[in-house]
Amino acid sequence: MAAPQLNPPQREAIHHLDGPLLVLAGAGSGKTRVITYKITHLIRHGNIPARHIAAITFTNKAAREMLERVGKLLTAQEIRGITVSTFHSLGMQILRQEATHLGYKPQFSILDAFDAGKIIADILKSTHKDEVRKVQSQISLWKNDLKGPDQMLVEAQGEWESICARTYLAYQDTLTAYQAVDFDDLIRLPVQLFKTHPEVLLKWQGKLHYLLIDEYQDTNTCQYQMVKLLAGVRGQFTAVGDDDQSIYAWRGANMENLRLLQQDYPQLRIIKLEQNYRSTARILRAANAVISNNPKLFEKQLWSELGLGEPIHVVQCKDEEHEAELVVQRLLAHKFEYRTEFKDYAILYRGNYQARIFEQALRNQRIPYQMAGGQSFFDKPEIKDVLAYLRLLTNPDDDPAFIRAVTTPKRGVGAGTLEKLGGWAGQCGKSLFASAFEPGFRVQVQNTQLEPLSQFCDFINRLQYRVIREPAGELAMELVKAIGYEAWLYDSEDSPRIAETKWKNVLELVAWLAKKGEADGKNLIELSQTIALITMLEGRDEGEVDAVKMSTLHASKGLEYPYVFLVGTEEGILPHSESVDNGMVEEERRLMYVGITRAQRMLTLSYCVKRRRAGEWQFVEPSRFIAEIDGSDLRHFGRPGAEPVVSKSEGKSRLASLTAMLAEKTKPADN
Repeated sequence: MAAPQLNPPQREAIHHLDGPLLVLAGAGSGKTRVITYKITHLIRHGNIPARHIAAITFTNKAAREMLERVGKLLTAQEIRGITVSTFHSLGMQILRQEATHLGYKPQFSILDAFDAGKIIADILKSTHKDEVRKVQSQISLWKNDLKGPDQMLVEAQGEWESICARTYLAYQDTLTAYQAVDFDDLIRLPVQLFKTHPEVLLKWQGKLHYLLIDEYQDTNTCQYQMVKLLAGVRGQFTAVGDDDQSIYAWRGANMENLRLLQQDYPQLRIIKLEQNYRSTARILRAANAVISNNPKLFEKQLWSELGLGEPIHVVQCKDEEHEAELVVQRLLAHKFEYRTEFKDYAILYRGNYQARIFEQALRNQRIPYQMAGGQSFFDKPEIKDVLAYLRLLTNPDDDPAFIRAVTTPKRGVGAGTLEKLGGWAGQCGKSLFASAFEPGFRVQVQNTQLEPLSQFCDFINRLQYRVIREPAGELAMELVKAIGYEAWLYDSEDSPRIAETKWKNVLELVAWLAKKGEADGKNLIELSQTIALITMLEGRDEGEVDAVKMSTLHASKGLEYPYVFLVGTEEGILPHSESVDNGMVEEERRLMYVGITRAQRMLTLSYCVKRRRAGEWQFVEPSRFIAEIDGSDLRHFGRPGAEPVVSKSEGKSRLASLTAMLAEKTKPADN
């Protein structure tokens, strides 16, 4: 089993089959290798068929990579029936099969955050996006903590929590009436189901004999309950995680789950993976030094055999423009000197707002870059609005598309009508669109309520007739005009500028549909299916594009780069001022640790002396986390008494000489 590739703790973790196991896998310690080899061991030596194994991850990308790696170790026959999925996909699979136990039809709708936000905005009668987002976030945290609306009505403290609890109750009633669930329900409802229907739990325990959980430190209360219920008293599972990389408390992740494992499974075995295969010793020393300031649940020290490496460069900059210029200049100089590629570099930052000025500096130098976790064109709310109509034309039984289209723009179909429609659809097991034509439903509502709904359904039917006969672009343009989308954008957005940008995006979509429809000879329905496939496949590795990677620290977790610039390492940014005020410095320190451990060969930390905030210049302090690193591992630039930062003219002459040197080296005579 290619044993030489594995170190002793990795081998021990793979071979341990007797009861629950927690693998504490430090950054870059080969945790995915442990999970994939363990699956192989379970199938080949543990006598557990693949169909009885579930490996659970947090992202589709991680699930895909894991499946690909398992596919290289085992034959197609051996891995037939294995479950490698995210928590949410597994929850969805359970709900699709067991929906009737909870009073849902198997074709229930899944609402995304935008659709759910619209329901909450309606209940609150609020157009303040920030207010809606805060209430939505609170409801999400309650769901992740397995707290129902009735419980929160009793436990709510203060006016704000009471408003959230009342909204939660109305929101949940609306979802039930729509035969819809939101993202959090995909885990909350299976847990509820397992607790109230022991026979369903037994069935799933019989189906999944062994669980492997990746990124265990990111689980919330609900996810832990799901694992615990499925694993049962036997505790046949391997949880792999790193308490030092727990950076999602704001999203409901509960580090307490690591402690709970030891309580709930006294026979729990703990194996630490401390050898790092990614970074040089200096980078790891810095990471260990920073994280040692946090109270530890489990002691561990990362080490590496990759040599001492470069000192960490700490660069003081005058202000944010100077910082962006300097980082780009140093990146270019390093690239020329070491003959590297753009894709070897990453610029990491604490918040998305920091990216703009670096993008500008990269563009000024014509340097290609790629944003990680950037919003895809097809994910923009205005594009999803128009696509909801196209989805409904393709499949009138698509309930989430129906709900989005019938309420965007508003056309007089109220929540009361939709709740009655949802109730009827649930009773007769039909889609919302089909139920709108049912005589049994039509007698339940008054004519004034029925008329706008009938008009909408007739409009969709007429378009459906024309869709296979007419050019896609023309029909799409007619559709957005007929629904009055441009006027609705200007009415509902906070500023005309935002409305204009969104309308331009819609026109871009229409132009794309026209062009693509003509080129490929496809109608609007066929194009809508093409888009569904594009959005499903997006997020796949875009192939190896030679571009500098730009990413927030949160989005960089799990990735690695030879050369990393961690920018804005200042008090107020990292650690974030809100986190300092809320006593969350430990989480910020873990974020710094994640940033440091992304670097393989070289790490540069930059900070400003002053920064513009709300139009005013403010003097800022370097991050406390820099002071936590041993001075002998740092090399300072730009501050008094330290090495100078290269001036612009020096930088230009140095680049010119490097370019000349490269040109000399690449002359044909030298080859």
